[in-house]
Amino acid sequence: MAAQTEKKEIVIIGGGIIGCTSAYFLSRHPAYDPSKHKITLLEASKIAGGASGKAGGLLALWAYPSSIVPLSYRLHAELAKEHGGESKWGYRRVHCGQLSAKGRTGQSKGTLNGKPANGESISLNKRDEKALGKVAAAGLPKDLDWVAPECVRSYYEMGDPDTTAQVHPHYFTTAMADLAKEKGVEIILGSVSNIDTSDGEGVRSVAYEDKTTKEPHTIPATDVIVSAGPWTRRVYPPAPISGMRAHSVTITPSKPISAYSIFTEISLPPDFGNKDTFLKSKRPHSKTVTPEIYARPNNEAYACGEGDHLVPLPKTTEAVETDLDRCQDIIDYVSSVSDELRDGEVTVRQACYLPNVEASSGGPLIGQTGVKGLLLAAGHTCWGIQNGPGTGKLISEFVFDGKAKSASIGSLDPRKVL
Repeated sequence: MAAQTEKKEIVIIGGGIIGCTSAYFLSRHPAYDPSKHKITLLEASKIAGGASGKAGGLLALWAYPSSIVPLSYRLHAELAKEHGGESKWGYRRVHCGQLSAKGRTGQSKGTLNGKPANGESISLNKRDEKALGKVAAAGLPKDLDWVAPECVRSYYEMGDPDTTAQVHPHYFTTAMADLAKEKGVEIILGSVSNIDTSDGEGVRSVAYEDKTTKEPHTIPATDVIVSAGPWTRRVYPPAPISGMRAHSVTITPSKPISAYSIFTEISLPPDFGNKDTFLKSKRPHSKTVTPEIYARPNNEAYACGEGDHLVPLPKTTEAVETDLDRCQDIIDYVSSVSDELRDGEVTVRQACYLPNVEASSGGPLIGQTGVKGLLLAAGHTCWGIQNGPGTGKLISEFVFDGKAKSASIGSLDPRKVL
């Protein structure tokens, strides 16, 4: 009861999905009283400026870790119902599958950066009876009609609308931040320079530099949640969190595409990128590539490629370097199996860093650190959007109830690796 009645100065570090959902659930915990509890969220650049604004947004009951996935998946549905998530952040149930395909070389039909030169798009791969028979034999659903039939080798379903859904990460994260602000959470743009635990009694304050004025400030703190994604170690050095760069693109297809999220395995022909007129990047290609493709509402497709460690983690999300050749690779790969994507308009080329836990136990790490009042919520890898609500809910319980109540997460205890 003491944890509920004492005055609290709660500071959240990081304005990605974990920080914003933590702010949301802290401000809605039954014990939260804005007259005596202060919640401040510190973000170095902008809300959802990193992976939380550039991820795919896939939600799945078959994601990991199993200790928090069911909780978080359920909370996603509840949040969407309560706040109009279908219209505000693109929440919807989807199909998900694994596609094995053979990529094509061929002409891009006069495209420039993926956009038809004459403003017209005409598919040359008609789905005649022979093509439809091949698709059926491969197990491809009839309404997954934006994959070229001649490319399909096999398809199997990984999830259906009962177990799989999606959101638009940027819209979802910013909505969580806005809803937290409505309940009194203060959001400050500034880079954290120090978490003061010098007296050995726990956290005392957080120091930061204001993004606009560059002036230093210090705010008191009784509870600090470090949720800075791949930047977590910069704020709290003991945290075994690293970053992996990942590239992605968004495409407006040449015609609307059905609601599928596809994990692909595409075998490229030996002359891919050499003897055709696609706008290929000049980098060498692997024999097999594995881009992911997510159809989104409002006729948008999101596609991402494999990660890399070629460029060190920059100071902030605003300084992330995008390799346009890697983006072009993704465009080329998905174009090799889909006319609708090949003939569409590329609208965004981007990169971000995903947070990984450098420990055999894996991640994420959620809970107490061993320092009184200092909590860690980081290392969610590619499932940060999926597990954001569950993590935020649990963090609110750690702060106001002294322990996690909604899920058993002993395996995610940060103290095991710190």
